[in-house]
Amino acid sequence: MVDALAGRRAVSVFGSSAVVPGSPEYECARRVGRLLAEAGLIVVTGGFGGAMAAACQGAHEAGGHTVGVTLPAWGLTANAWVCEERPQETFVDRLVAMTTDADGYVALDGGIGTLTEFALAWTLLQTRTVLPRPLVAMGERWQRLLAAFAAHLIVPQEHLELVTVVDTPENVVHALQRGWSR
Repeated sequence: MVDALAGRRAVSVFGSSAVVPGSPEYECARRVGRLLAEAGLIVVTGGFGGAMAAACQGAHEAGGHTVGVTLPAWGLTANAWVCEERPQETFVDRLVAMTTDADGYVALDGGIGTLTEFALAWTLLQTRTVLPRPLVAMGERWQRLLAAFAAHLIVPQEHLELVTVVDTPENVVHALQRGWSR
């Protein structure tokens, strides 16, 4: 994804823009960003506030590189921890950039936007539109959501297995690394 940092993997982190600094969700996203950077990974987010800022902050504090895939049409500026901004013309362009250019995905707590990003990444993997890569969802909410999908939609087990649900930021990094070693 990032030419200047060739050879390093980039991970798109999806999460709520409504997360506020100091909250448990913010600190969790910040820890995820820090651990990703410490593992030598590039942190890619939507570039704005909330969990996006938290993941970038954590990565920045660990000396990592961050990429913000932004949408200038929204009238927002990238968060202070974005090292490299990649502006997109439309929301769909932004979604495509965050899901097709990444080497892996991490979904944190979020709302409709996070679900959209997660669902697109999952669909790209399920349809083999992108090469296999890890899709990691962190937290009990994702476990419940996937269980609901399995109970109320037609989702074969092999498609559920495209998602790894973990419970801690440390396990996010382990799950990504396991996904790449397959």
